[in-house]
Amino acid sequence: MSQFAAELSPQPLDLRVRAMRWEAHDVLSLELDDPSGALLPEWAPGAHIDLRFANGVERQYSLCSDPADLRTWRVAVLAENPSRGGSRYVHQTLRVGDAVTASAPINHFALEDASAYVFLAGGIGITPILPMIAEAERRGVPWRLAYLGTRSEGMAFASAPHLSAPPARLVSRDREERLDLATWIGSVPEGTGIYACGPARMLDELETLSTGWPQGALHLERFQAKVFGESQGADTFEVEARASGLIVTVERGCSILEMLEQAGIGVPSSCLEGVCGTCETVVIDGAPEHRDSILTPEERESNETMMICVSRSLDSTLVLDI
Repeated sequence: MSQFAAELSPQPLDLRVRAMRWEAHDVLSLELDDPSGALLPEWAPGAHIDLRFANGVERQYSLCSDPADLRTWRVAVLAENPSRGGSRYVHQTLRVGDAVTASAPINHFALEDASAYVFLAGGIGITPILPMIAEAERRGVPWRLAYLGTRSEGMAFASAPHLSAPPARLVSRDREERLDLATWIGSVPEGTGIYACGPARMLDELETLSTGWPQGALHLERFQAKVFGESQGADTFEVEARASGLIVTVERGCSILEMLEQAGIGVPSSCLEGVCGTCETVVIDGAPEHRDSILTPEERESNETMMICVSRSLDSTLVLDI
């Protein structure tokens, strides 16, 4: 189940960069703590935080440290080219001792109980998988990992415990290594949990393969928004914000989030791409057109919540608990 933004701490956390470390070529990890010495909020494997930097840029990063250690959090940042401002700031400007603002942990990629785990990571997608592997070990549940990279020197945390030997398999394209996902995964018995994070091409292939797997077996975390075609929903529709007592009209080219904010209804939001889950909102009535990259097929079918930064309506009226 996903975690609503309304459940998060209403106050952002003022943190400090305690340490920075090269984890691989072009990958810097940040160790964050509270300068007052206070313990940080609890979190579970799969969680991410929103980080806001001094240049005003806000980005989402998976927590990849030990959930039992609340003195510090760790995230890892890949130097992207081109950069939209986040990774460039971290690699070129941010330094030890600098202040950053963080949200409480948000988890749309929680590690559910399973009889066995299959983990797949592509590039920087290894970050949320690291604490999952440690948790699988703690639970005594069998697991295996395929960690795919373009260059071996760019594969962060490759020497971390559990990654340097079976059941982990590291595959690097610059070593002329290849992995056929369907063959490597093989049959998927009922009760198996498959968790994957990485580039869109890998995740799209897994979604295609999952049509032959038990329902709910596949769990994905996307760093980039899925590509959707033209909206099939209503060109113009009304949104009733039941708790606020307001009705707004949403036209094509405008988002529900934008129109609610214009009407003076403050809604927590961050990525504006349907990736982070901050704007997740409860649906009271109506049929959403889900265009996010978070909800599972089962959650979409239930229509209990929607991401109002990107999703629209299939009906003329949508009633939201906001």
